[in-house]
Amino acid sequence: MNHMEALHENLWPAPYAGKPLNATVVVPGSKSLSNRYLILAALGHRPVRLVGLLRSRDTELMMDALRALGVRCEIDEQVDTTVTVVPPSDGRFHGGTKVFCGLAGTVMRFVPGLAMFADGPVAFDGDEQAYARPMKPVLDGLEQLGACIEYHGEEGRLPFTITPPQTVSQCAEPSVVSIDSSGSSQFISGLLLIGSRVPGGLELHHTGEKTPSLPHIRMTVADLHGSGVRVNADEHARVWTVQPGAVQLPETVTVEPDLSNAAPFLGAALIAGGTVRVPHWPESTTQPGGMLPGYLERMGAEISFPVIDDVRYCEVTGNGHVSGLGDFDLTAAGEIAPSLAAILVFADKPTRMIGIGHLRGHETNRLEALANEITRVGGAAHELPDGLEITPVSANRLRPSVMETYADHRMATFAAMLGLRIKGIQVKNVATTAKTLPNFVDLWNDMLGGSVE
Repeated sequence: MNHMEALHENLWPAPYAGKPLNATVVVPGSKSLSNRYLILAALGHRPVRLVGLLRSRDTELMMDALRALGVRCEIDEQVDTTVTVVPPSDGRFHGGTKVFCGLAGTVMRFVPGLAMFADGPVAFDGDEQAYARPMKPVLDGLEQLGACIEYHGEEGRLPFTITPPQTVSQCAEPSVVSIDSSGSSQFISGLLLIGSRVPGGLELHHTGEKTPSLPHIRMTVADLHGSGVRVNADEHARVWTVQPGAVQLPETVTVEPDLSNAAPFLGAALIAGGTVRVPHWPESTTQPGGMLPGYLERMGAEISFPVIDDVRYCEVTGNGHVSGLGDFDLTAAGEIAPSLAAILVFADKPTRMIGIGHLRGHETNRLEALANEITRVGGAAHELPDGLEITPVSANRLRPSVMETYADHRMATFAAMLGLRIKGIQVKNVATTAKTLPNFVDLWNDMLGGSVE
């Protein structure tokens, strides 16, 4: 395929790393934290200044959704990652409006709860691909709290309209809600975020046998605590109780780097060899991506956390050898599965990543997509009932290919990682990385530009 054909097909040639890496990559703010802070700031009664907010498609969609509900999101003229959120003065969100969710899970699952406190119906729609993403558990929860849900397509999916309760209960006891959140931790988080605004508070029961991505729920609970909301979590019983009361973040909140978005870059050191470091790595974090260094170490990387000029770095060094992991439970951090899968294609023994069946309900069916794309380049992978098995093959069987991305940002970065060691990889629609990493291509090229002889 010539250059003009590649442009027509919207193909990006993934750079091949012909030598070890030596790069520092500044990763933008956490999407998970950014969108939680935006919701909590909107639920408060005083303005909140968010510093280091991720500016990407998902956060733009979140801010647009809040604006539709009457929240002001004021972007600093000097530093566009500083945003001041001004909630409605009377605490009531605007009804008679429409929220567009795109393909952002946090928007489609967190913002509907705000419609409970609107002064009229709120319509929700999104990208066509979003119509396949499950929504029913969070909407069932809102119905149990008195909302009326009108579906305009398939039940339990976008598009739909939420009409808030007509009367406000004066009950002193918490409202009891039971949902099965096995498909996504976001269903639980979406209800917890509004729990303190529910009269009497909220007692939320998860009826499923497994709780996917528990660290994301712990992140939500920690952020609620930071907003003055009291939450009691009984993870064994799968019950969360939110006390009624006001929500208010501090006047200024700084957003951590997105540690899951660091995975493609730090993982590149294992695939290509050399060293990659990410600054501003927190000593402790509620982000599931905080587990990444430990995972990479098990795969053969050398990990260190140097502090330079008062900035703490995560530094990963690899020698091109990757250790397979055998049976590997990734329940707690499924969002980094695509990045780990890219590394494990080059491992010395098979890996069965388990506990990630819920990835079938992400931006795309990620398990099917990963199996398809690994097979496409000549590798060997197949879906398991609750995960993915990757069996390494000899290097001479891996071949250049045009990689599908399925409108999924993590599939695009997965393909870029494969291109580090497989010459001739081309990636369709790499622009989908704008969902969480709007400048991914520049960051990736800069990382390769820092390679050493």
